[in-house]
Amino acid sequence: MKVAVIGASGYVGAELIALLCQHDKISIEHLVISENSSSAGQTFAELHPRWQGVCELPLQCFSQAWFDSAVNSIDAVFFATPHEFSADWAKAFVDAGVKVFDLSGGFRLSNPADYPTYYGFEHKNQDALEQAVYGLAEWNAEAIANTNLVAVPGCYPTASLLSLKPITSNNLHVENSLIVVNGISGVSGAGRKASLATSYYEVSLTPYNILQHRHQPEISQEANAQVIFNPHLAPYKRGLLATVTLQLKADVTSEQVDNAFNQAYANTPLVRAVSAWPKIDNVSFTPFADVCWKYDADKQVVVVSCAIDNLLKGAASQAVQCANISLGLPSEYSLTAAVVS
Repeated sequence: MKVAVIGASGYVGAELIALLCQHDKISIEHLVISENSSSAGQTFAELHPRWQGVCELPLQCFSQAWFDSAVNSIDAVFFATPHEFSADWAKAFVDAGVKVFDLSGGFRLSNPADYPTYYGFEHKNQDALEQAVYGLAEWNAEAIANTNLVAVPGCYPTASLLSLKPITSNNLHVENSLIVVNGISGVSGAGRKASLATSYYEVSLTPYNILQHRHQPEISQEANAQVIFNPHLAPYKRGLLATVTLQLKADVTSEQVDNAFNQAYANTPLVRAVSAWPKIDNVSFTPFADVCWKYDADKQVVVVSCAIDNLLKGAASQAVQCANISLGLPSEYSLTAAVVS
């Protein structure tokens, strides 16, 4: 698969490129940045010195001329771009026969009316939105394999949904009951652009965007249940932890809860059911998600926690999982080898 990565200058784009460089079934043909980027004229390794000797490709500026010259030479494109950019350009690539793996939020919400509220723009590509498949790799593999437009999930939704879906997909929860999702993420989740709000001197553990975060409708949509999502920013670089609390039906047993999780993740090498509450240190710089749960049968309440690396399982490595599925490969192909090396 010959690919281009658009959005090569950001944290997620950099992680994605590093993973693709280690993939023997994927070849990077173009690394693309925004038209007015200050990184124009540099190589990838000059911008991200951590990957010197790994990727020395030049950074090209996106334009209509670049699209016209490059679109017929690639099989797929990865968007690590602002949401509105992918919403505007994905259809052009799909119409040209190029698979799109979109790591932005441009196609995550199925209802176009939600975009002005949560993303601040009107979605103009209804046809593409209807075609898009949500790229939660462990749950939507068949649909991912049969589409040309994959909406790679957000980092908070990935951890939240891996926690929620074994319960909600088996209808073990009380319908219309309160489902609370608490999430904590490091500052890399805010992106590479300098900001006082994510300066280490300013950051303290704090909730933000309560009851209005853009990931709340995404989690609710894919869990098929309304949730209350409480995100928190923490003073560390990378990693994310989500803890969800659900009220279960009166006749649900501990065995049913255990079976729901064990069956969901029995054959998913990148989602690990762990016996102790997960730690961010155990998943940072890896494509793994660690999930642990505890059920109180007397209170009929289950608490589930999931830890991931927000830049990898929450973005770049999940995009590679989706590409692997599209290629007919195991979703973990090349990713576990990268951890060992």
